[in-house]
Amino acid sequence: MPLRPVQLSRPPLERMMKIHDELRRGALVNCTKLVKALEVSRKTIVRDIAFMRDRLDLPIEFDAQIQAYRYTQPVNSFPTIHVTEGELLALLVAQRALEQYRGTPFHRQLEIAFEKLAGGLKDRISFSPADELRAVSFKNIGLGKTDLAVFNALSSAVLRQTVVTFAYRKPGDPKKSTRRVQPYHLAHRENLWYLIGFDLERAALRTFALPRIVDVADTKEEFTRPADFSPEKFFATALGVLGGRGDWRVAIRFTAAAAERVREREWHESQEMHDLPGGGLELHLRLGALTEIEQWVLGWGASAEVVAPAELRHSIQETIKKLAVVYRR
Repeated sequence: MPLRPVQLSRPPLERMMKIHDELRRGALVNCTKLVKALEVSRKTIVRDIAFMRDRLDLPIEFDAQIQAYRYTQPVNSFPTIHVTEGELLALLVAQRALEQYRGTPFHRQLEIAFEKLAGGLKDRISFSPADELRAVSFKNIGLGKTDLAVFNALSSAVLRQTVVTFAYRKPGDPKKSTRRVQPYHLAHRENLWYLIGFDLERAALRTFALPRIVDVADTKEEFTRPADFSPEKFFATALGVLGGRGDWRVAIRFTAAAAERVREREWHESQEMHDLPGGGLELHLRLGALTEIEQWVLGWGASAEVVAPAELRHSIQETIKKLAVVYRR
């Protein structure tokens, strides 16, 4: 079914800000004029003014002599939010946390939204947490780079449920291939944006890294996303991004030195940890594929040993042999 344009009214906050501006400059403000200016019903105007008076403590009264609303005393700013010092500190920490998303399409939009929110607080509270924030920082290694045009085209297709075509290059493949995909979901995982969609030529769900996608075209051909699809279900068997249809029971043994770091984080929904004599740890996972877990285990060096399955242990042994050849050169 084609999308129909929807007539949207002003958001409540925008309406109240307009009413506040009119009252503040001493204009003649009554329901008749506001209904015409804001294009809403009289009932909505009355409700907005009541909220401003009763919930935001603005000094509004109706003057029967002039048949209009007015402020009974000067109002310097619109009280958008009431916050405590702790809440403001949390807000500023959140601003610092935005830096870990630099390079993603949402960074600038989030930054603008934060600036608007913080701007409404400056007349409500006097607090400078600069010294405290020097002790707070965020750093993610390897943030993915995404073309905003590609992201916007795909996000629009996901929302409208329309088929897209694009050129895609698989890792290690010098050539691009054309894909025709029903886009189901956009996910930000492991510091990179991914598209999950049904590849019509291959008749299977696939995961596509956005930095490898170019030349996106919306075919306008509509489809219906399966009711039983969910990103949580799709990624349930993945350590990070790459799931699978297997049912691998993985067991990894960590030395005492590494065990402390392993205990400190949540690695997967299926994880179970068992303490070993001497301070070591055995981690159990249930995964759909072994590619990501092999790379993860190798990252721990000699501090981690795969106990099961035998296929994963053998694959790591072969990788270690290849590494030995590389480092003998």
